[in-house]
Amino acid sequence: MSTVADKLARKSSSKTSAKQVRLRLVYVDFWSAVKLAFLAAIALAIVTVVSFVLIYLVVQTTGLIDRADEFFGSFSDGNFLLSQFISLPQVLAFAAVVAILNLVVVTVLGAVTAGIYNLAVKVTGGLLVGFTSN
Repeated sequence: MSTVADKLARKSSSKTSAKQVRLRLVYVDFWSAVKLAFLAAIALAIVTVVSFVLIYLVVQTTGLIDRADEFFGSFSDGNFLLSQFISLPQVLAFAAVVAILNLVVVTVLGAVTAGIYNLAVKVTGGLLVGFTSN
């Protein structure tokens, strides 16, 4: 009786001749790098907004904002309340601003990185990458 483990052991013990290829990466397409950086930045922006909201909900649920109001109210005669400045609409607006700025910065960084790599290839000759077929 043959088990799956026996079949896998026989399969892995047989030597296959894998062809190895060494290629040199000498060019990164600028617009492809910009598009990829933009998609990564969109994912990062979504994560940023969701994390801001989750952190706000945790802080609100644990009552830290109310405790901070009590603390600031003790020496400001109740004129300064943190809850006036921190609410869900303000948190969402701040998260959106941070996400948009991050979107621009990450996209520009992707473009700059592709440009710098393409310039550095002229000096170094490129990145040597090895591939093999199974």
